[in-house]
Amino acid sequence: MPRTILHLDLDAFFCAVEENQNPSLRGQPFAVGGKPDERGVVASCSYAARQHGVRSAMPMGRALRLCPDLVIVSSRHSLYGQVSRQVMEILRGLTPLVEQISIDEAFLDISSLPQSPEKAARDLQARIRDELHLPSSIGIAGNKLVAKIATEVGKKAAKGGSPPFGLTLVPPGEEAAFLDPLPAEMLWGVGPKTAEKLARLGLRTIGDIARWPEDDLVRRFGENGRDLSRHARGMDNRPVQTEHEIKSISQEITFSRDTADDAKLESVLREMSAQVGRRLRREDLAGTTVKLKLRWPDFTTLTRQVTLPTPTDQDEEIAETALTLLRKYRPKGQAVRLIGVGVSGLGPPIRQLGLWDGDAEKQRKLQDALDALHEKYGEKSVTKGRRK
Repeated sequence: MPRTILHLDLDAFFCAVEENQNPSLRGQPFAVGGKPDERGVVASCSYAARQHGVRSAMPMGRALRLCPDLVIVSSRHSLYGQVSRQVMEILRGLTPLVEQISIDEAFLDISSLPQSPEKAARDLQARIRDELHLPSSIGIAGNKLVAKIATEVGKKAAKGGSPPFGLTLVPPGEEAAFLDPLPAEMLWGVGPKTAEKLARLGLRTIGDIARWPEDDLVRRFGENGRDLSRHARGMDNRPVQTEHEIKSISQEITFSRDTADDAKLESVLREMSAQVGRRLRREDLAGTTVKLKLRWPDFTTLTRQVTLPTPTDQDEEIAETALTLLRKYRPKGQAVRLIGVGVSGLGPPIRQLGLWDGDAEKQRKLQDALDALHEKYGEKSVTKGRRK
């Protein structure tokens, strides 16, 4: 059966949320992210900042050189997550067939809606704008690939320092014609290296790829070549998936200055283990593998892991396992640029209370109480004491 897929992207989402919190930022060049003296990067930037060449993922120091008047706003991920959930509730009110692909993006299968796709999109944009004061751009097509590219085309067509509020609809049967003139880099699977190889063949647009023999693309690029050929012709049969399996949960931090302080590394590792534990419990998951990630100042990256006998979602067990790995694999005095901890091998937690498990049950009840306090008052409102 033919599908109608809607792709929604919240325009400069972090910045839009910050403007709602502080209206004086509207129209100003500002960026959400880390501080330049702490190796911060731009997580999101306003459209006024983009006029100066500022872009997401850019080092904040470079952003300031491009735009000396740039206002820097610290990220507030818990707030962005809360607003994102409100947006997703609106989307699920339109159709239960919603696939959230990031904090500010989602696919919707609107094939069965009674109204026209364009009207559904206009109404959806208006509701998100009126109720949450957020701009959004939408692409509509017969599959996910073309719908997402349609959104990008609509956003790129916008001019000036305001959100685009793009809406691009690709009629059924016109997918290949729509893609034909677009740059090859806009096609899924075409990164900088692949684009360079394609350019050496004279393939600079998506249409160029579509017209090239598929068997030769397979010979040159392996199975990715088959995908390139199919995608360039607008073919994509993937359905909207309403659920995703979480494979791992992790936290990491890059220090503003490399550190060899044992106490600081231990403290940070415990704090991140607690964040991982809280996320596991929130998702009603537990994991059997604890992984430690380390990066030295020369960018050498080390990952080590341990598999536990039983799944865990407890902060202390995650932290102690990660600390054991740290002490074993970090040379004494070795400075650290980045440290991270994660848990994988996820599944439902095992909670079997036996005759001698009273202490474990008390620990879990304490942990549940702490989680409730953290949810209400913030992560640093209450912390566990430690014996000296």
